[in-house]
Amino acid sequence: MAQPVEAGPIPPSYPPKTPPPPKKPPNPPRPNPQDPKKQAVADTVVPTARRGTGMRNRRGRNWVLESAPWAAGKARPAVVEQLGSWGYRPATTVLNAVEEVTTLLIEAAVADGGTTVSVHLSDQDGQACILALSHCSGLTTSLDEAGQDVLHSITAHPPVTGCGTDTGPDGRRIWAVLTL
Repeated sequence: MAQPVEAGPIPPSYPPKTPPPPKKPPNPPRPNPQDPKKQAVADTVVPTARRGTGMRNRRGRNWVLESAPWAAGKARPAVVEQLGSWGYRPATTVLNAVEEVTTLLIEAAVADGGTTVSVHLSDQDGQACILALSHCSGLTTSLDEAGQDVLHSITAHPPVTGCGTDTGPDGRRIWAVLTL
């Protein structure tokens, strides 16, 4: 007779079967453009994060100044000198308008009460964009009377082709585009 086998685990002579990979979850349903409930939501204005100031395919220069009453006096010659180094030789009336608009932009940014003011200058196709950013968080997005007055003062200069302002978490941006 054969010997009895001792009770205990017997190692298998083959590897264990591996479980199948998990199935891919189904895709979420596609949006239905005819859904009136979602169409009403799409028609409302949704605030989005403001993209930082960016310049592509054009020359640009920026300066960071202390937010003080004399900041405009430092920015004016810097802007005019930079435009001259780029080869712009505008008429005296245009040059005076560039200086006055730069002063208005910087004074508006200083009035916001931040610690610093940055001035950004770029050019393209015979036009220059001057932008002043007041680094003062917590400003409201509504345009007050003083903001309206600044925009009206800027547009009073003939070489100005456009101006505007917006407010974000990093302060208020106020800008003007001038034809050189």
